[in-house]
Amino acid sequence: MVTWVRQAGRWPLLAALAAALVLGGCSSGGSAGKTAAAASAPHNVSMTAEQLKHIQLYTVEPVAYHRTVQANGTVDFDQNQATSVVAAFSGPVTRLLVAPGDQVRQGQALATVDSPDFTQAIGNYRKALVAAKNARRVADMDQDLVKHDGIAEREAAQAQTDAVGAEADRDAALQTLKSLNVDAQTIRDLQAGRPVGHVQGTIRSPIAGTVAERLITVGQLLQAGSTPCFTVANLSQVWVLAQLFGSDPASLRVGDPADIEIGDGSKPLTGKLTNISAVVDPDTRAVTARVSVDNPGGVLRKQMYVRVSIQSQREQHGLLVPVSAVLRDDENLPFVYIVQADGSFAQHGVTLGYRSGDRYDITAGLQAGDRVVTDGAIFVRFMQTQ
Repeated sequence: MVTWVRQAGRWPLLAALAAALVLGGCSSGGSAGKTAAAASAPHNVSMTAEQLKHIQLYTVEPVAYHRTVQANGTVDFDQNQATSVVAAFSGPVTRLLVAPGDQVRQGQALATVDSPDFTQAIGNYRKALVAAKNARRVADMDQDLVKHDGIAEREAAQAQTDAVGAEADRDAALQTLKSLNVDAQTIRDLQAGRPVGHVQGTIRSPIAGTVAERLITVGQLLQAGSTPCFTVANLSQVWVLAQLFGSDPASLRVGDPADIEIGDGSKPLTGKLTNISAVVDPDTRAVTARVSVDNPGGVLRKQMYVRVSIQSQREQHGLLVPVSAVLRDDENLPFVYIVQADGSFAQHGVTLGYRSGDRYDITAGLQAGDRVVTDGAIFVRFMQTQ
């Protein structure tokens, strides 16, 4: 606030000076706006020798580094070592022989089914055995009659054809029994002509592993070839499906090592990147990467959420600066302080790329040889605002 004091001889002079200032302010117009804008623009900071002791400088130069891609993932069965067991015959389930979590061997019975398909297959094989045996006996007899001119060779040839056809039907019926997982003892009894009782259909495990899922119940009616019954998987190794975004897929290669964290504070499990999808999910815009992981103790379970860290073995180069060198302006844009030729410090906007540990890869705004403020950048910011 200006206080006017009336003194003899000075009042007219002060009044004239005030009027001149008012007129000058009105006539300056746009010049005043430009002056205000210039005043708000960042200015270079000059510091004394004592003040320079509070900062540290870093000379920017190209550096080689390896990216580590962080992603969220979900656990799935190793589909190369897991199979869905589908009923090969129709009928109601009569008994369940295993529970989820049970270890099973290849060929072990999982459930029994009262199946008319099973009974019909056994009957067809029994009839095919008898027909093939009789047809072969007739063909052999006709061959003997031909030698003694008892029948024409054409009739003997036809008998031989009938025998071959009957044997083919027998073999096909046998293959049907095997596809239905009929046990070997029942087949041997049929071949020996021994009677067999009512045999129920048996669903057997096609591989050795763990019963991961049981999808049927006693009394449920199965449809041949379409009803999934069990999932059997080798759980000693599983897949982790990680979701990658942006430029992350391009920086990775199949074979890169990975760490899997399950969030309970335990030591990360190690795995290997085995596949990167060639398509982008239209809903999430993510690319799925598959990591194969050993699963000791079965700690990884299907659909579990995990954290994935994939270490790229591909060497990359960039201009890396310490994280402490990067500040944010009033619009949240990143910048650094660069040493000028006259020793002052200028605020310079930069574009941040990948963060490697405690350093940023600067993709734009710096060049090799620039010296930037690291420790003490906040102090320089304070000096600039004074």
